[in-house]
Parts: sequence; structure tokens; C-alpha cells
Amino acid sequence: MGEQHHAKFPQEVIDEYAALGIDLVAMFSAGHLGTRMGVRIVEASADRVVGTMPVEGNTQPYGLLHGGASAVLAETLGSVGSMLHAGSSKIAVGVDLNCTHHRGVRSGLVTGVATPLHRGRSTATYEIVVSDEAGKRVCTARLTCLLRDAPVAAGEPARAAD
Repeated sequence: MGEQHHAKFPQEVIDEYAALGIDLVAMFSAGHLGTRMGVRIVEASADRVVGTMPVEGNTQPYGLLHGGASAVLAETLGSVGSMLHAGSSKIAVGVDLNCTHHRGVRSGLVTGVATPLHRGRSTATYEIVVSDEAGKRVCTARLTCLLRDAPVAAGEPARAAD
């Protein structure tokens, strides 16, 4: 589960963050929780974020994929999309997540695809569809993120508010 991988980012995004000395792969990862759950970002842009997660290790007592695991995958993908939309001067903070669980999954890999419903200056909302290996919808989620100014590092000039 802790294997290294590299998501595909648009070149202009890679260039923008590299100029700031920011490691995109680390910044747009699922963090420690996502690593423990085996979440992998496969493709990432403001228009579409794709990620996968194994069912094994992420089940509830009945052996089905835990609804909270689907929520972690959904929030991760929607947050990545929101941050890519907002750009390097902002951070995305999830403020609302809802998930509808359609069917159970006992094994294999689930794939989530996040696409934008709204992309504004202060909020971004993404729909995330989680499907099983047969392409059947397991969960539909919607995440809204607040887009806040990124914190200023010590010794750097303050950024102007938008």
C-alpha cells in the first residue's frame, strides 16, 4: 500500500508549483490517511481527478467496502480538483461532503472520478463517482471546498487578497 507513484498533472501546473519549490506529488497526495487506505491519485487536473483505492483493508464488519472509505476517496479527489482550480495562492478546505452509497463491494479496486459542478473564487464543488471494477456505481458524492488564501511562509511578503 505504501508504494510510490506519480499522478499525471498538466505541464503548466507542474511548472507553476516547481517555480515555487513545491513538491506536487506530496502536496496533492491523500496524506497519511490516504496512504494507510491505499488511495492512489492516477490523473489530476482542475477538470478531472481520478484515483483508486483497494477494497481489501477498507471494509466494515460485514466484509463490504466501508462507507467512510468511499468518503475518504471522494474528499481526497474533490480536494485535489479544488486546489488545482484555485491555484498555488490558495488552499482548499472541505466544508460539506455528502455521499450516497448505491451498492456493496467485497473485493477488488474502486475508482473515483471527480468532476466540477461549480468553480468560483471562494468555493468549488465537485461530484465524485466511485465505481467498482465492473464499472458499476458504488457511491455518488458531492464535496464543496472553501478556497482560502495560502498561509504566508516566514520571511515572505504577504500576498494581496483577491
